[in-house]
Amino acid sequence: MAGVLAVGDVIDDVLVRPSGPIAPDTDTPSRIERTAGGSAANTACWLASIGMRTSLVASVGAPDLRRHADLLAAAGVTAHLKASERPTGSIVVVSQGASRAMLTDRGANEDTAPEDVTDALLAEHDLLHLTGHVLAGPDRDEGWRDLFARAARAGVTTSVAPGSAGHLAAMGPERFLRVVAGVDLLIAGLEEAQLLTGRADPTAAALALAAAHPLVVVTLGGDGSLVATRDGATRVPPVAAEVADVTGAGDAYAAGFLAALASGAADAEAGARAAALAARAVAEVGARP
Repeated sequence: MAGVLAVGDVIDDVLVRPSGPIAPDTDTPSRIERTAGGSAANTACWLASIGMRTSLVASVGAPDLRRHADLLAAAGVTAHLKASERPTGSIVVVSQGASRAMLTDRGANEDTAPEDVTDALLAEHDLLHLTGHVLAGPDRDEGWRDLFARAARAGVTTSVAPGSAGHLAAMGPERFLRVVAGVDLLIAGLEEAQLLTGRADPTAAALALAAAHPLVVVTLGGDGSLVATRDGATRVPPVAAEVADVTGAGDAYAAGFLAALASGAADAEAGARAAALAARAVAEVGARP
């Protein structure tokens, strides 16, 4: 069975759903839930939920190591977690229908390094998927570039999801593009694609990214997605869903696309399967299945 090795963040999410507009300087009644999250961990869990053999390389605070390992194992993910003296990363997600705001402390995730992915681990998998926040920590750019090169030499397909426009702006688009140059697959949200290319038009942005990557996906929320190669771009329609919470939708989309590619699906079919999994994600509260 094809295997995916995900590398990136594990997070403790605090999901806040206000009952209405947030009232300044006083109380706003809200539903507050605590769940496990983190883009790479979410993608790994969605992959496992649809039958993919999946592993995860990440870092958590030492006191939380067993808890997160058990949660991932219960989801069907083989976890390779590094214990950190930093606290486990945490995010407060304020979710209001299709919109959300996130207050983020990456914590222990800053410790995840390219050398945590050994050649032996690469040899056990067919796809390597990085979520972009892991690239924006301490300057390990040469190490990440070397990891992509090691993966290529091992015959492992490489994939990166940038993570968020805010993180890209802080890292710098030019630096990000240098680190991921030549990666086989780039899966970006529209705002991320626009920031990386300077192109406002979604198709133009997708094609600009496809000049540097064999396959590019640009997700467009309720407008579906674009799948692009150097030969052109194909629009993939969305799958209708009643939105409960958009947290983790992009991670689910990435999982669906990677699983479809691993099964030999054509690019547009992979986009359709990814959209269906993302529709499942937004219909549920929380970032994981």
